[in-house]
Amino acid sequence: MSAHASDLKHWRIERDEDNLVWLVFDRAGENVNTLSGEAMRELGLVLDAFDAAPPRALVILSGKTSGFIAGADIGEFGAVKDEAGARDIVGRGWNLFNRLAAVRYPTCALVRGFCVGGGTELALACRHIVAVDEPGTRFALPEVLLGIVPGWGGMLRLPQRIGAPAALDMMLTGRALDVKRAKAAGLVDEIAPARLMREHARARVLADPARRPLPLLQRLLLGPLRGIVAKKALEGVAKKARREHYPAPYAIVDMWRDFGGNALAVPAAHPASMAALVAHPTTPNLQRVYHLRERLRGYAKSEVGLPPIRRVHVVGAGVMGGDIAAWCALRGFHVTLQDNGLARIAPAMQRAAKAFARKFRRDRKAQRDALDRLIPDPTGAGVAGADLIIEAIYEDLDAKRALMHDIERRARPDALLATNTSSLRVEDIAQALHVPGRLVGIHFFNPVAKMPLVEVVRGADSFELAVQRAAAFVGALDKLPLPVASAPGFLVNAVLGPYMLEAMKCVDEGMAPEVVDRAALDFGLAMGPIELADTVGLDIAMAAGARLTGGATAPACLQQRVDSGHLGCKSGQGFYVWKDGRPVRTGAATVPAGLAARLVEPLIRVTRRCVEQGVVADADLADAGLIFGAGFAPYTGGPLHYHAVSAMQHQSRT
Repeated sequence: MSAHASDLKHWRIERDEDNLVWLVFDRAGENVNTLSGEAMRELGLVLDAFDAAPPRALVILSGKTSGFIAGADIGEFGAVKDEAGARDIVGRGWNLFNRLAAVRYPTCALVRGFCVGGGTELALACRHIVAVDEPGTRFALPEVLLGIVPGWGGMLRLPQRIGAPAALDMMLTGRALDVKRAKAAGLVDEIAPARLMREHARARVLADPARRPLPLLQRLLLGPLRGIVAKKALEGVAKKARREHYPAPYAIVDMWRDFGGNALAVPAAHPASMAALVAHPTTPNLQRVYHLRERLRGYAKSEVGLPPIRRVHVVGAGVMGGDIAAWCALRGFHVTLQDNGLARIAPAMQRAAKAFARKFRRDRKAQRDALDRLIPDPTGAGVAGADLIIEAIYEDLDAKRALMHDIERRARPDALLATNTSSLRVEDIAQALHVPGRLVGIHFFNPVAKMPLVEVVRGADSFELAVQRAAAFVGALDKLPLPVASAPGFLVNAVLGPYMLEAMKCVDEGMAPEVVDRAALDFGLAMGPIELADTVGLDIAMAAGARLTGGATAPACLQQRVDSGHLGCKSGQGFYVWKDGRPVRTGAATVPAGLAARLVEPLIRVTRRCVEQGVVADADLADAGLIFGAGFAPYTGGPLHYHAVSAMQHQSRT
């Protein structure tokens, strides 16, 4: 075994006096562990050595502080161009993890930090899983988000471990489970504190207790009743994604139901085959989206030692300001929330309490702690001690200038000042400051809790350090920072305005709102433009439209509703009647041919113009902004990518 060990670059073998082996994965030259082809080959060598000299037990753990395993090497997947390449990568992991699962000695995965994709599949191939009780420890099989499937045993072993319904939900959504949820589901056998994690793993793997079998009903759902589970899963998928746009979730269900989770057993002619997935344009587009997301995350990481932000003061307790404050408190910041009197702050506190209760359903202490971090502050006393002050009042330039002038006077000299304006230029607001460079835009989208993108707006005078601190803060909120220049509407709103305007022109021409929205939804957008306008608020949509178009006449359908006080979701009626926060639709909608293309055309045109005008640095960032900030269909790879591919396809046909 020593000869093999000396050849290892990515794995370290540590044997103790009880012949218990600790196998440490520490991929050379990388900050995080990923299961590259070379790392997998070395793991095979390790198992060869253990076949020759079996340990009493084996514990697999990470040598990285950043987490357990971040999955397969996405670069290697991205290089796959045909079925043979896909089968090679899938077969590599499927065969290796089957081999690990079959060893005679007990095995345990000791998981600390993220455990994603192939990392979760490796853990599932172990007999026991011990997870460290830390917020960063999470389990996920997110392959579906990349247009692929958990082909290294996840589709086989996860249903066997936690039951088919829960397993399919994880695989079809890519949703991560924290430690407590993973334990409750049966994915994790034991939770250990960090300081005693090795002791817990040692005791577990040496005792090697038998796993409790799944309940009888769950076993039936894995066997004779699996068709029922698959049918319900497919119905859920169909409500969210069309097969022609997103084949991977349908393939996961088919592979589990008909082929036991073995992707290699699916015939090439089958619609769920590896050949079909590799050939589908969605697969490289979703991997493109992954890289776009990683690029945005990169803006939150700076080489500079930035002054820390721990205390946040938010001015404006309306829906946007209140929800920004609540999200900051949820993410661990101490927040003071200011408005004119406690009566104006109370609704925001009530919404926050409900949000915390939903987030921490099983953890009353976490609920209380989050609420304790959110402090009503009608007098604005929190300004003096805040590291960051965010104004989120109504869109009026004079009001924002007056507020920022007062804040600058009372804030610490090193505090970061930010505006959540959605349409005003940052430098216009900064004119009220003695030091205009302190101000940046941190523009959230509604609803704050659900929208992943935040535009970080650089004004003409904004200091580089201020922009970097803002981006790092956005990253600490678990959001994606998009750097944009200060221009009317920045990127996302500048693009959505003409898109919603075109939709309302269609309504003025006699089309029903349901028909217009259905065209957008069928194309793959997250929300139809008419429902989006209702959600934003028709008064806000009209005011923003006037600013962005230089006061052009509003569409008649919009003007009539605003004049009647029908302002959308917040008033209970707009283009739709709203009940329980959802629009009431009148029935099926027949969509005219070409309507989706008509709606998307101004969106693409204005996105291209924003790139040309330098609002964003390049087309890739524009695509990222519209995918994560406006819900543009991920399967397309983004509006400009979609337009470029469509243009090439058109040229090839002609």
